[in-house]
This record gives sequence, structure tokens and C-alpha cells, in this order.
Amino acid sequence: MLRLFARWVRRPLLPAMRLWRRNIQLRVVASTLLMSLGVVLLLGFVVIGQVRNGLLDAKEKAAQSQAAGGFSAAQDRASAPGGPTGQDGAGRNGSSVNWRSDLVQQLASGGQSAFNVVALSLESEGTASRGARASGEVDPTASIPSGLRDSVAQGTGTYQTFTRIKYTSGKASEPGLVLGKRLNDASGTQYELYYLFPLTQEEDSLALVKGTLATAGLFVVVLLGAIAWLVVRQIVTPVRMAAGIAERLSAGRLQERMKVTGEDDIARLGEAFNKMAQNLQLKIQQLEELSRMQRRFVSDVSHELRTPLTTVRMAADVIHEARVDFDPVTARSAELLGDQLDRFESLLADLLEISRFDAGAAALEAEAIDLREVVRRVIGGAEPLAERKGTRIRVVGDEQPVVAEADARRVERVLRNLVVNAVEHGEGRDVVVRLASAGGAVAVAVRDYGVGLKPGEATRVFNRFWRADPARARTTGGTGLGLSIAVEDARLHGGWLQAWGEPGGGSQFRLTLPRTADEPLRGSPIPLEPEDSRRNRERAAAEERGPGGRGSLPGQSLAERSALGVPPRAPMPPQAAADPTALPGSGARVVRQPAAGTDRTVEREDRTLGR
Repeated sequence: MLRLFARWVRRPLLPAMRLWRRNIQLRVVASTLLMSLGVVLLLGFVVIGQVRNGLLDAKEKAAQSQAAGGFSAAQDRASAPGGPTGQDGAGRNGSSVNWRSDLVQQLASGGQSAFNVVALSLESEGTASRGARASGEVDPTASIPSGLRDSVAQGTGTYQTFTRIKYTSGKASEPGLVLGKRLNDASGTQYELYYLFPLTQEEDSLALVKGTLATAGLFVVVLLGAIAWLVVRQIVTPVRMAAGIAERLSAGRLQERMKVTGEDDIARLGEAFNKMAQNLQLKIQQLEELSRMQRRFVSDVSHELRTPLTTVRMAADVIHEARVDFDPVTARSAELLGDQLDRFESLLADLLEISRFDAGAAALEAEAIDLREVVRRVIGGAEPLAERKGTRIRVVGDEQPVVAEADARRVERVLRNLVVNAVEHGEGRDVVVRLASAGGAVAVAVRDYGVGLKPGEATRVFNRFWRADPARARTTGGTGLGLSIAVEDARLHGGWLQAWGEPGGGSQFRLTLPRTADEPLRGSPIPLEPEDSRRNRERAAAEERGPGGRGSLPGQSLAERSALGVPPRAPMPPQAAADPTALPGSGARVVRQPAAGTDRTVEREDRTLGR
């Protein structure tokens, strides 16, 4: 459920995430804005804190000075002669109340609304003396904190605190600073005198500073973002140009160059890039010219050798026919001469075929064919070699037609190559040919149980003149170009020719063709790694042992192996199947079809080719 919710939340963000990953300019500008915003906020907090502390300190000093003067004036007035000290109790209390009222009005009149004065009786005084006196319609009970009153009542010094000043007239409360002290009036009665200083001006000043800092900070952040965008654009634009030109160079447009302006580092980069592109173009042109010369040389030599080879063949045939009249040594030499001429003709034909592939002159003559018929012809031609090797060739999956649009001659040449190689390297064990079709693809796999392939050989096996064991003799007289030609034939069809193998466990070569010509392949109906590989057998055994085994692909039982005539083998270290995209034959090469009526060279019957 959480995964579905995360996917639902992530889906709308995918375009933004993709843009964030691909646009370095956006990342730099966004990072600059975020860091600038953080710095501006930090500086704003520091500046506002300093301004607030400065305003409050100045206000406290001014308030303390004003309150000290007021406390001193109140004490002087209480000590002046003529006070109500000689009256009885009731008169003294009434006179004391009037005296405090006059004192509050007198002290507040000098403030010009800069402060208010409140006089309160101590809690221990009588009821008549508890009347609170305040200026400016201040609510004395709500404006003076009880904690401050307790401190003033218990001490003799001046005490202060911050509070909110409230009014009885309905006026909105405002922050303020309260200073209080315990004093004696003219009758000797103790009372509390408080000075209340509103902080509205300081609050307005602080709000002005905050607004100014916010505006300036926003302007600075936007300005830094614009500067970062301009700076990064000056750097990213040449990089994007270089990337675009590099893509066009890789597409074959070797004449592309960067526009260089100025003499800075970017200009030097552009000059170096242009020099590199020029050198690459020169080298590629040289290599192309060399490749054309090599192909022309191989083609010309192959064609030129045909005439003397034909003459030598005719003379060799005459000698071979008359070998019965020669002595044994000369007769054997005549036979060897004929065999080597056969191999030389085969090599010459293969070189001509390779030169046609290299020149892009090979054409496909596709028609609907049943691969079962092609496989039967190939097996029939390989039976004599299989009998000499003691190998049986089995066919699996030929119950239903396996039809595809392909060149029958080229497909037969590929399969003949694979089957003969499997027989030659199978060490007398059975060879299994498997056919299958699914979707838009058909496949033929040739499986042997011989020496197999070592790690890395599944890709090198398609190289020209490559041999797994250079010391191994070619019993079939192959040229070493068979699999190279087979790969080119598969590419010409738009198909794949891939190999898998494990040391001592045999190998499997798989030919995959599209069912319809020019249809792209999306998969193969036959897995590249066979079911009876060591790894698949181990997985099947793990499943049979119980739930503790690892999940695996279906394995092939020993009974099924025996039914195919494949003897059980000891476990051997596995080799991972080669990635189809890394193998020759994983893609197709588009070849121009010959025009109608064009004369074509009639090629001789292909001979059996070795690995």
C-alpha cells in the first residue's frame, strides 16, 4: 500500500525530476537561490536581534532615568512641610488619597503621553487607602503584573518588567515597560508607584527594519539568482554546443565544428575541441580509405586468383585421374594436391563473400521457407561426418511448421556451419537441433555436449580466423571464416546469431530470425542458455529439496536427457550466457536490394566450414 501511495505521489513529479537531473543550469541556479535565501535569513535574524536589543536597551536607560527622577520628586514632595501628618485617621486617609491623585497627575503631566503613572496601595493597608490612582485611562490592576507587585512590596529598590499595558477606555493594549518602587506618602503611609512606558515607537521601528530587511533580502536573492543564471549560461551554452556537435560527429557529420569567440578558457576549449574533431575526421577518413583499399585488394586478389586457380585445378584433375599409373608417393601427393586445392577454392570463395559483406553489396533474396526442410538438408549433408565421429543428431520441435521469410541458401549455410561445428567439437556425444517459433520470431538452436566454451569465448568465437584451440586440427577442412560469414548472414536477415557455453559442458548456438522480413526482433522463442546447463540443473535440484531452495528456471531431468541420447556428465563450472547486445549479430545491417534484371554471379555450392 505504501509503495502504491509513493508511486501515486511520485508520478506527477517525474517530469520535474527528469528536468532537474538533465538541466545543470537549473540545478546551479536553484542551489544558489536556496543558499542565498539561507544566508539572507540568517543575516536578517542577526540584524533584527541586534536592532531589537539596541532599541530596548535605549528605552530601558531612558525609562530608568525618567522613573528615578519621578521617584525622587514623589519622595521630596512627601517630605515637604505642610503635609497631612497632624490629622486624625479618617482625615489622614482621605487626605492621603487626594495627595496620591495629585501626585499621579503632576508626575504624568511632565511625560507628554510618553509614559503613564500608577499609584497603588500596599495589600496590608486599610480599605480606604487601597484606591488605585492612574493616569491616561490605564487599567492598573490588569497592567501591573502580580509578580512585579510582590517584588516591589517586599523590597526597597526599583524593579522593572515587560508587560502589556491595558486601558479602561477600550483602547487596544500595547507592549510596555513597567518600573515600580515602594514609597511613603506625606502621612507616612507606604504605597507603590509605577511608571509605564509604552513601546509602540520601538515596535514600529522594529517592524520598519523587518520590512526593509525582507524587501532588501528578496531583492538580493533574486539578483543573485539572475547573476547565477547569467554566469552559468555563459558556461553551459558552450558545453551544450559541444555536446550537440559531439552527437552530430558520432552520427557521421564529421565536418561539424564549434564557433569560437574570444580568448578565454571556453574559447581555448572550443579550439581544442575543433582540433580534436579535425584530427578525428582525418583519421577516420584515412581508416576508411585504408579499409576500402583492403577490401578492394582482397576482392581483386580473390578474383585474380580464380584464373590461375582454374588452370591449376584442371591440371590437378588430370594428375589425379592418372594417379593409378604413378608410384605410391606420387599418387599420394596428387591426392593431397587435390584436397588442398579444394580448401583453397573454399577459402577464396569465403574471402569473396566477406568482401561483399564489407562493401555492403550483399543482397537478401527472401522467400517463405520452412526451416524444418532446411534442417533436414543440413543434417543429411552432415551425416557422413557424424557417422565417422560416432555422433547422433537429434531434432526437437519439428512437429509443427516453422515458416519465415528468409534466404534459404544463406540460412542453410549458417545451419550447416553450426551443425558441422557441433559434430566436430562434440567429442562423439549427441547433437540436439531445436526449432521453435513464437510471436514474430523463429529460432534454431544447435546444442552439443563437447569441450564447450571458456569465459569470454562466446563473443570471440565469431571473429575471423579465430580458433578456440590453435593446436586442434581442422578435420573438415574449414577456413576459419564460417562463423564470421554466418554472423553476417544473420545480420542481413535482421536476426541474431548468439553463442553460449560452459567449459566441459558443451555449447549452444542460437539463430533467431524475424518471421517477416524487415520486422524488428524483440526476443527469441528459445533461451540462449539451455535448460540442461549446470546452473539450471542446480536450481532445479534446489527446488526439489524443498522450500529452502532458491527460485529457479525449470531444469531438465536425467530421464529427459537420456531420451535425447545425452549421457549424464559430471558438474562443471558454469559460464554466464553472453549478453545479446554485446555479441556480433545482435543487430541488422540494411543492404540495398539489387535492381530487377541485374545479373548475379552464380556462386558455387558452399563447402563445409570450420569454426
